[in-house]
Formats: sequence, structure tokens, C-alpha cells
Amino acid sequence: QVQLVESGGGSVEDGESLTLSCAASGFTVRHFCMGWFRQAPGKEREGVASIDSDGSTRFADSVKGRFTISNDDAKNTLNLQMNNLKPEDSGMYYCAALIRPALCPPLDYRGRWYHECHWGQGTQVNVSS
Repeated sequence: QVQLVESGGGSVEDGESLTLSCAASGFTVRHFCMGWFRQAPGKEREGVASIDSDGSTRFADSVKGRFTISNDDAKNTLNLQMNNLKPEDSGMYYCAALIRPALCPPLDYRGRWYHECHWGQGTQVNVSS
């Protein structure tokens, strides 16, 4: 049974850092496309970063140079290192897994992510100014 459990969220100030983790069970993270999305109150869920089985990564323009996505093979976990956080980074962060032999869709192809992926329950990030 596929399960994704996010952790690592919290409340920080402008400019600080957080690392989110997504613990996976029922499959091997590094074998599939994985992604991080976020949703602020009143806004649509948006793609933040993705990583393919070959290690290639994509980032939303708003987080390029500040966020890093990676797999921890030993823990079968997907991580999101977030540096220089800004108030506009606040929201619920979700982990997604596309568990079939396919490359990650572009981050703005939300329909494919929503309908084809397994999702976790999310972890909250609050960044104050």
C-alpha cells in the first residue's frame, strides 16, 4: 500500500530555512517521479519542485536558487531544503508520487499531477516578516 507522510513544517521568520521530508512506503522513491506542491489559503495548489528517477530536477521560478529537492535512498524519503524563506512561501506543502514508468509532468500541468499521483496529507509552513 502506497503511503506518503510529510513532516518538517513549522513557523519561521523571513530569511530562515526549513527542511521538509516525505517518508514513503509501498514503493521506492528513487525509482519514480516525485514532487512537492504547496497551497496557500484561497489559492490553487501550485508546483514547487520535482525530481525524476534519473535525478533531473525542476523548480518553480519563485523558488529557484533557494529550494533544493533530493531523495534520501537510505530512508526512502523525499526532501525539500528551503533556504531564505519568504512570507509568500507560506502554505500547506504536499508530497506527490507518480508511481508508473513516466517522466515528471511539468509543474504547471496540475491536472496530471492531481489525477495521476498519490498524495500525502501535507505539512504546514508559516513564514513571518
